Amino acid sequence: MMEQTLSAISQWAIPFLFFLFLAVGWVRKVPVYEAFIQGASEGFQIAVRIIPYMVAMFVAIKVFRVSGAMDILAWICSPVLNLIGAPPEVLPLAVMRPLSGSSALGLASELIHTYGPDSFIGRLASVMQGTTDTTFFVLTVYFGSVGIRRYRHAVPLGLTADLIGLFVSLYICHLFFR
Repeated sequence: MMEQTLSAISQWAIPFLFFLFLAVGWVRKVPVYEAFIQGASEGFQIAVRIIPYMVAMFVAIKVFRVSGAMDILAWICSPVLNLIGAPPEVLPLAVMRPLSGSSALGLASELIHTYGPDSFIGRLASVMQGTTDTTFFVLTVYFGSVGIRRYRHAVPLGLTADLIGLFVSLYICHLFFR
């Protein structure tokens, strides 16, 4: 019964929100269609502005992976990872997640395909995807698109949050899946 209820809620959530926004706009006498068109136009302009930042980020990520630096880093860190109970296979995901969500998703998919979705590594990769964020992508693309140039404190704070997410992922996976 609970699964059917959650399924119905998830199926109708987006249409409900869509009509809710239309109704609230109508009640407040907001020209909803014109506001949507204006927002879409501004969104397109922002998308064009962030293209150089995205290209630079994707090139840097590709160079890091193709050069073999990722593999060397995994080899160097494997003793520490074993000490904290993290399989060395997840290090590339932990390193890549703050840089790029799509690259991290590709790595997580590769781990799940290689080790299986019910393996400890597969589950850890899945939990890591949900507990960490794309810190440098956010800083580069979003901060760059709105003109924020001084984000000195955002870098250590974002990376600290990602590190905490990694440790929480390990704790949760060891608690529930070992």
